Amino acid sequence: MPAGSSGGLSGRDLVAALVIVLIWGVNFIAMKFALLDLTPFQMGAARYLFAALPLVLLVKRPGLHWKWVVLYGLFQGVGQFGFLFSALKVGMTAALASVLMQTQVFFTALFGFVLLKERAGRPLQVGLLLAAFGLACFAMNYVAPNAASGTTVWGFVLSLCAAAMWAASNIVARKAQQAGGSFDALAFVVWSAVAPILPFMLLTWWLDPAQTRWHWTHASWRTWVSVAFLGWVATVAAYGMWTGLLKRHPANRVAPFSLGVPVVGITAGMLVLGEAVTPWQWTGIVLIVAALGCVMFGPSIAQRLRTPR
Repeated sequence: MPAGSSGGLSGRDLVAALVIVLIWGVNFIAMKFALLDLTPFQMGAARYLFAALPLVLLVKRPGLHWKWVVLYGLFQGVGQFGFLFSALKVGMTAALASVLMQTQVFFTALFGFVLLKERAGRPLQVGLLLAAFGLACFAMNYVAPNAASGTTVWGFVLSLCAAAMWAASNIVARKAQQAGGSFDALAFVVWSAVAPILPFMLLTWWLDPAQTRWHWTHASWRTWVSVAFLGWVATVAAYGMWTGLLKRHPANRVAPFSLGVPVVGITAGMLVLGEAVTPWQWTGIVLIVAALGCVMFGPSIAQRLRTPR
């Protein structure tokens, strides 16, 4: 059992958890700022250059077969963030992106069921149903007239694709841990950050308009601060702190803090970017957060109900 798991989080760990939630919540604001100067593929390459350097020179290579490192980097980097950055560019608010990305929990469950034969318990089944209703409410914005404030159908679809790619990277991480060898989470993330750089650079030369290919050479200081935040703070620092919490405490004590990410994301989007949230979107947000809560807290509640007093 992890050290410190007999009681609640210490004051220091509680502060660390809240800082992580704040970082990951405002992460979407930084993406919006960087996309003012960069294309999605340029930002992907820049983010992972910052995430890989200089740590790749300081952190020992993970003791795993290289295919797991590359696959994780491609799914989590090119897949997740390629789709997410594109969604934010073509029509998705930072506020709603912070909520839709949390559906990766349910995509992970579905992929785990199909690929790993993992059984879906009753809390997960209820959570999946609530999440489906939540996504239906988001989709209603594109049916009801003048209701899709700040988003487009393509932004919505690409955000879900990003969440699915995040889930795929979770499956790769599980398979990597099961494959044997020493699994160092920080080394795994740092070295996998190298894999998306070249694909993102090739994508920008292939798909971006010719007049945008050199935007990065005259990007503003705000763009580079945002990219540095995404690479060093949101990726390396926050993930390192999160991994430390998971080493010291059980996952069921740490994971519920992720529910705060959409709260911070929505608040930051509305306050910093002036984003609006429609009634249908609020309904979808409530249902998805309820679904996440069901998945996180449902098993322990069910266990308590089954335990005789």
